[in-house]
Amino acid sequence: MGDPADRITTADREAADWFARLGSRSISGEALASFEAWRRNADNLAAYNRIERVWQAGGRISGDPEMQKAAQDALARTARSSTNWNPAAIVGGLALACAAIVAVGLSQMSSRTTYSTAIGEQRPVTLADGTTVRLDTNSAIQVRYSGDQRIVVLENGQAFFDVTPDADRPFIVEAGGTSVTALGTTFDVRRYGTSVEVTLVSGSVEVEAEDPVQAKRWRLEPGSQLRVAAKHSQVLAVDTAAETSWTQGELIFRDQPLGEALAEVNRYLVRPVRLDAGRLGDVRVSGVFKTGDRDAFVSAATDLFELQAVPEADGSIRLVRTPTK
Repeated sequence: MGDPADRITTADREAADWFARLGSRSISGEALASFEAWRRNADNLAAYNRIERVWQAGGRISGDPEMQKAAQDALARTARSSTNWNPAAIVGGLALACAAIVAVGLSQMSSRTTYSTAIGEQRPVTLADGTTVRLDTNSAIQVRYSGDQRIVVLENGQAFFDVTPDADRPFIVEAGGTSVTALGTTFDVRRYGTSVEVTLVSGSVEVEAEDPVQAKRWRLEPGSQLRVAAKHSQVLAVDTAAETSWTQGELIFRDQPLGEALAEVNRYLVRPVRLDAGRLGDVRVSGVFKTGDRDAFVSAATDLFELQAVPEADGSIRLVRTPTK
């Protein structure tokens, strides 16, 4: 393992310097004004927030031998390079040590971390760099951050990403054989079976998918959705509000086959609804339902299509045609 201080950005180093200076006994008003101007930059603010989070977590990770060694080595280098211990040298040493701790701390706190949800559950997650992720029902991600990459593996399900920009560390979502690279972007990735859907809300993403013959690449624009499947992939213009409505706790259906709408509803249900009514599943429907609200969907379906809801022994509901008199 290399020097932890070599794996951080310029913004991280400046943030460490400011953190050390602000922690000193006195600081001038001019310096405070300079700090306020510095952190108006989004990258700088994100870096400072990172260092604060790591420092606050020091009680949990300060006993780690690697973190102690990183700080001690940084301070030792400053001591060897300074002919006398003036305040500037001390601040510089503290900043370097702090930066080393940040590098190791960010790595340890975020690498190989898994987040997941149960059926019917949604979960917001804030990653070490400030990126926010919202996990949908029955989903799981694994976070693998390093000094030069931010990788999130979507193991199953669906997740919505609002990525904090960092030009020095690309943000990559891996879903099976599909890789999505983004910088300062909001997008949605869904993985089901061997298929993947990538919906871009804002910014820009590059998508690469494995292929037996050659790699396939796409660059998406806002309002587009890439559907990657084993035999056929395509880019479509979509209503992003409808496609990401689950993040607001809703499911929006617009001229969608009843069978597909039912499959979406069932993703949030431990006890699903089954349709046993011939070709009725191909009929197009529209509507808005709250995620997990089985009763509302059953009520709408029975009223609209003259179906009967039959409770099953396993707690599920079977929709059948109402017997004719």
